[in-house]
Amino acid sequence: MKQLLLVFVGGGFGSVLRYVIGKYLNSAENGIPYGTFAANILGSLLIGIILGLAAKNDALSQNQTLLLATGFCGGFTTFSTFAYENHVFLKSGDFMSFAVYTIASFVIGFLAVFAGIYFVK
Repeated sequence: MKQLLLVFVGGGFGSVLRYVIGKYLNSAENGIPYGTFAANILGSLLIGIILGLAAKNDALSQNQTLLLATGFCGGFTTFSTFAYENHVFLKSGDFMSFAVYTIASFVIGFLAVFAGIYFVK
């Protein structure tokens, strides 16, 4: 039960922070979802750091990892919003934005995880 509560609390904080970032960075005028992109990339970097620390000499406990990686990063990052935003690009015929956003999100997201792990080594 304690582990569920840790994930719940971490996820709540992550979701609220993602909402705030999206509110200030997503642009209805140009339709570019900078907030979602920033949250996903920053979340990828954070999960790399957190899981890198967890793997490094057990620097984080299982409960800390659940709170931060599963809870906070899980609530902070969002694949569903990313998928929806790509749907909007495709529906509007904006194939260039779709391609750039999708490729950049995957490539930079993976690099951010690897960078986070590298930073804690």
